[in-house]
Amino acid sequence: MLPELGQFALILALLLALLQCVLPLVGAQLGNRALIATGRPIAAGQLVFVAIAYAILTYAFLAQDFSVAYVAQNSNLLLPWYYRFSAVWGAHEGSLLLWVLILNLWIVAVAAFSRHLPEDFIARVLGVLGFVSVGFLAFTVLTSNPFARELPVPPDGMDLNPVLQDPGLIIHPPMLYMGYVGFSIAFAFALAALLGGKLDREWVRWSRPWTNVAWGFLTLGIALGSWWAYSVLGWGGWWFWDPVENASFMPWLVGTALIHSQAVTEKRGSFRAWTLLLAIFAFSLSLLGTFLVRSGVITSVHSFASDPGRGTFILAFLAVTVGGSLLIYALRAPKIAGGEPFAAVSRETTLLVNNLMFACAAAMVLLGTLYPLIGEALGLGRVSVGPPYFGLMFVLLMLPVVLLVPFGPFLNWRQGDIGAALRSLRPALILAVLAMPAAWLLGDGLPAKAIAGLALAIWVGAGIVLFAIARWRRLPAGRRYTPEMFGMILAHLGIAVFVAGVLVTEATSIEKDLRMAPGESVTIREATFRFDGVGHQEGPNFSADQGTVTVTAGDRTIAVLHPQKRQYSQGTQVQTEAAIQAGVFRDLYVALGEPLGTDGAWAVRVYHKPFIRWIWVGALLMMLGGFVAAGDRRFRAVRAARPAAPGAAVTEAQA
Repeated sequence: MLPELGQFALILALLLALLQCVLPLVGAQLGNRALIATGRPIAAGQLVFVAIAYAILTYAFLAQDFSVAYVAQNSNLLLPWYYRFSAVWGAHEGSLLLWVLILNLWIVAVAAFSRHLPEDFIARVLGVLGFVSVGFLAFTVLTSNPFARELPVPPDGMDLNPVLQDPGLIIHPPMLYMGYVGFSIAFAFALAALLGGKLDREWVRWSRPWTNVAWGFLTLGIALGSWWAYSVLGWGGWWFWDPVENASFMPWLVGTALIHSQAVTEKRGSFRAWTLLLAIFAFSLSLLGTFLVRSGVITSVHSFASDPGRGTFILAFLAVTVGGSLLIYALRAPKIAGGEPFAAVSRETTLLVNNLMFACAAAMVLLGTLYPLIGEALGLGRVSVGPPYFGLMFVLLMLPVVLLVPFGPFLNWRQGDIGAALRSLRPALILAVLAMPAAWLLGDGLPAKAIAGLALAIWVGAGIVLFAIARWRRLPAGRRYTPEMFGMILAHLGIAVFVAGVLVTEATSIEKDLRMAPGESVTIREATFRFDGVGHQEGPNFSADQGTVTVTAGDRTIAVLHPQKRQYSQGTQVQTEAAIQAGVFRDLYVALGEPLGTDGAWAVRVYHKPFIRWIWVGALLMMLGGFVAAGDRRFRAVRAARPAAPGAAVTEAQA
């Protein structure tokens, strides 16, 4: 009866979510302390029942209970235990339950770590989060029950999708969902401020650590997804602008604008309307991503489901959430305007340009993702929008941001001095300019795109290092590097590393599709790949044709790589497993194709990928920056810092 208990636990959680949605909001509106006080215990109870349901589903997988239809469809007797554990979120129903569990963890974290906030405000926050929880629990209970029975009970299951049988599955979806769901906290804080009419700086400061942590998790999740696709799918790329990739990237872009907008609102009182709208849209795009992944309206290797009924439910919930929040925003609009004025040359201006570019980039990605659906709906045919469109438009929109990144920290609030900023950044500019001919000469005719990438990376990286040095020289020890400032430095260094990785690997990667018989070899740059043939390998639940490729440089053996073509015990799908020799400055990558002829020859795809690891190292630095910034003690203060007097100069020490 455990599956029925799991389903019952979800129903109880849904009832508690309904109470959480109503009682704290009513209490805050009426000033009733008893109703206000219900928010935290109800949130804790909801988490308990969701955790019970999740634990029961996990046990069903580990115990191989094929009477549960979801288990029978996504596991089998030969599946290793660690993949049975991660198979819980390997398809629609279980991944949705993971989403609900993570949402409840966020809610309880907010309830536990916000006891210093005004009671009426946190009651509104918990009420809004209760509404979000109602939507997803109702979606789970009514359309996506993970505990539905399979009768008669099959003797074995259908197996987990072979693409998902990789260590990447174990860590990628939970981290991605932590980011996706985390933006619900910024959304709840924004709506609580709108509902209570508390549109000053304080709510922004209280929400900043939550937004930074959510953004950090989403950055990590996207980076892990990119690494997973690169390592598993055998195509050698790190980003394809797939619709589901775009679904996670759009809230990241808006979230990046949001964390910068929150900084301006909290410090200067400006951008209040921007901050509220970005908080609404960041979570709305997370909901849109859920719709795209689970509705079947798009085709993607990452899609979970293709059920129009489920898509309709999410679309209706999205419409109510976005429409309702924008209506509240419109009603409160007269109170939102205001803020400190600022000059054309100021830190506010650079952050305004940053916000505009990131918002435009998110709109561009949204248009490119939905355009095939729009074209089909209008009878124009299903038009494909691919990497050429996204790549060109994204570079055009992000280039101004990258160029301006070093300027922001050197400009004062309200009124900056562009001449002083340029003088401070002169060493970085000189290094970036000198790097271009040096890279061309030392790189033996390096492509212009790679040279530009190195120059931009040096410009951003050296610029933020100069800023760190300037703070070391001018400020006392306790004020040099607050967690917020240190997090910003780490994130900007991550941008530099990321830019170098993207542009260098895109410009200099070499790919060769070859017919190779045993003993044949090919040389790419310094590496010689010798194909030594294919043998047979048995895994726990698959059999594989395993190639052996010896990589040498001169007389030295660099690596022996073993790419595979796997045939799993259930189904007919063949899975490619690439073999990679990873390095700081380049990856050597081999993927096995199909047998060709009777002489032992196979189709072999060989890649030389310079600097590709820098993409993920840069993303990890950005993630770390978000986490470090969230630890700033100032965000936990109840009273806002007193603003500078009108006309007073805001110095770097006040940044």
